[in-house]
This record gives sequence, structure tokens and C-alpha cells, in this order.
Amino acid sequence: MRARTTFAIGAMALVFLIVIGVAFDFLIIDRVKAQAFHETQRVSTEWIAALEPGKVPESTSSDSVDLLQLVDSHGQVVAASKAAAGLPALSTVRPSVHDQSKDGTECFPQGGCVLFTASRVPPQTSSLLGYGEPLFVYAGMREPAILTSPALPVGTAAGVLVIAFLVAWTNWRFSTRVMCRAHAIRERMSEITVSDLSLRVPQPPGYDEFARLAFTVNQTLARLEDSVELQRRFASTTSHELRNPLAGLHAQLEEAVLYPDDVDPRETVRKAFSVTERLVAIVDDLLVLSRLRAGVPAALEPIDLGALIAQETATLAGGVPVHVHVDGEVVVWGNRIQLIRVLSNLLANARRHAGAVVEISAERVDGRAVVTVADDGLGIAPQDRERIFERFVRLDAARHREPGGSGLGLAISRDIAQAHDGTLLAEDAPRGARFVLRLPLMDAADVAVT
Repeated sequence: MRARTTFAIGAMALVFLIVIGVAFDFLIIDRVKAQAFHETQRVSTEWIAALEPGKVPESTSSDSVDLLQLVDSHGQVVAASKAAAGLPALSTVRPSVHDQSKDGTECFPQGGCVLFTASRVPPQTSSLLGYGEPLFVYAGMREPAILTSPALPVGTAAGVLVIAFLVAWTNWRFSTRVMCRAHAIRERMSEITVSDLSLRVPQPPGYDEFARLAFTVNQTLARLEDSVELQRRFASTTSHELRNPLAGLHAQLEEAVLYPDDVDPRETVRKAFSVTERLVAIVDDLLVLSRLRAGVPAALEPIDLGALIAQETATLAGGVPVHVHVDGEVVVWGNRIQLIRVLSNLLANARRHAGAVVEISAERVDGRAVVTVADDGLGIAPQDRERIFERFVRLDAARHREPGGSGLGLAISRDIAQAHDGTLLAEDAPRGARFVLRLPLMDAADVAVT
């Protein structure tokens, strides 16, 4: 395939170069003839001006135009230059009264051709020379060697063949290099499997299309490897979190079946109901998390975070009190259900670990909405402040206070923040834990329109 392509390109280049070469030869020949006729016309005019009765000009200002003849209307040579002495009239061309000069080419049987200009002598000059009939001056030069020798077409043909060969050779080298790069990428891609995504395609040096292609492929493979690894960890942790309650539920039911006289069925049902509630909570959180990670679009609307916080805290009953601080209107563009879930998760987490009070505030800082939820509990160790946002991660204190939690609340909250182009972080606090949610504020024009 590559050989056929190279041959086709070489053939097309050869045809194109032949056309260019022929045109180049014709251009040179035409240029040489034009210069030659210009010279013969100039010399003819000079010679006519230098004619005197009984005297023939001995020489001209041109070395190449040396064949000069004065011919009468009968074709007889009246006078001639030294080089043209004894020669018959160079041509039978006779310029008319209206066309004072004509260019032409004459070839002789004995060999050789002459480029000439035939000029009609003005009547005043003819009378001055003592002739009552029209006179004609022929100024000629032997055909230049470039027009007679095969050097020009041979040289052009050789140049065409050399250039066509270079085009074909360059195309062969280029296609070979391209195919080698494509083959290397294809071979490496064939070795990559789902079980091993660590391999990368060879990236050639430079910034050509293949280098950029290899770079993009390697980036895609890296993202795919990270995604697959994330899915593997997710599957592992999910199966582990689901296996424990399922194993406990299975053991309780099995005990009730094997020992019906020793087991209280109402107590068994109550415990099984508690376990299934935890399983439902885990599955629901996993579905929410999967939708967020898949980038499923959600309905967006203007949300006043101050009003949303007031609405959520008003529904809280009993437990640790929550103090609210809202600095004016703090409006963002977001999904109401998802933002309610973030606030609910953060408030529930803070109340669970607080000693006496929870504080939540909303304000505008540097063009962003900032929601802060702080408690006065034991706080979070600096090394755990990122780990708590991982799925199914619950610190020992959280397990003690809420043994049935899913461990997905903070992970879901951070994913919701990122889906809104925001961030959720656990930051330093004088006492207890402090979670900070930052979201982009709506433009003032958009707020006015809504």
C-alpha cells in the first residue's frame, strides 16, 4: 500500500514537473529570441542611420549582429557588411510601407539558421543614396547556441527526473516514519487491557500531529487508569460495607430459623428492620454519589443561601442549638435539593459532635458565597481533614456516636460542591470542627432579572 502510494505521488510529481519543465524551456527560448530580435532591430536602425552614398558602414555596436545587407526591391544585394559579403539576400521578407520592420528566422540548406530583422529604408534615405526604388536593410545574427544545442532540454529533463526522484524519496521516508510511529502506537494499544492500564504509547519528540496524538492518548489512558482504579476501590469498599450488615442480618435470621424456641421473633424483626434501614440508606447514598460522579445534569435556579439556611434550621427539633448568622443576600445558581442535602449533612454532622452549640453563617467574600458550619466539639485532626471526605470513611469518634452511618455524607457533600463549581473543606478552628463551603455568587444583573 505504501509502495503504491509512493509510486502514485512520484508519477504525479513527474507529470507536474514535465509540464513545468516544458513551460520553462519555452519561456527561455522565447526570452532568448526576444532579446535577439531586440538587438537586430537596434542594429538595423543604427545601420540605416549610418548609410551614406558610396560608403558602407564597416562595423556596428554589436558583436553578435554582424550580418548586415542593403537589398533593393529586386532582391539584389547592394551593400553588405564584411561578414555578409558574398551571401545572397538573407530573406525575401519585404516590410510594407505601413509596417516598417519585420522579424524572422531563415534556415539554409547548408546548415545553420539566422535570426534577422528586415527594415524598410525611408524614402528620403533611398533618394540620398541615389536609388529611386525601395531599399531594405537586413540585420541578422546566427542562431544562439542555446537554441541549437540539446543542452537546454537535456538539462531540463535531468532536473525533472532528479526532483521527481527526490519527491518520491522524501515521501517514502516521511511515510515510513509516519507508519512506524502509527505501528508503534497501534502495537502498544493492543497490549493494553482493562487488567493492566499502566502501559503508555511511545511519544515521539517534537510537536507534530503524532506527538500530540500520543500525548492525548497517554492522558486519556492515565484518566482511564485512575477511573478504573477508583471503581475498583469503590467496588471493594462498597462490598465490604454491604457485606457486614448483610452478614449480621443473615446470622440473625438463621438463628431465628434454627432456634425458634430460644429467639424472640419480634426482637429479630426489629433488629432486621434496623439493618435494612441502614442498607437502604447506603444504597440511596451510593445512587446519589454515582449520579454526581457521572455528571448527570440537575435543574438549576437562583438560591438564596440565607433563606435556605433559615428554612433548614427551623425544622431542627431538640438536640444542640444552632445559631445562624447571615450577612445580607447571598444568592447562588444551584440545585435546591442538592444544596439542602449539603446543609443537612453538615448540620447533622456538627450537631452530632458538638458539645453545646453549633454556628452556621453565610456571607459574601471576594465574589464568592461562603457558608461556614462550626461546632465546639473535639474537632478533627489535621491529618484526617481530607480523609473524612473519602467514601465509607468514618473516624472512631463518628463510629462510636453513630454506628449505623453510611460514611458517604461528606463525600456526597463535596461532590455536590464541586458540581456547583465550588469547594468544601475542613479548615482550622479555635475549637471543634469547622467546615467551609464556597460557591460562586450570581451576577448582580442575573439577580435583578430573576
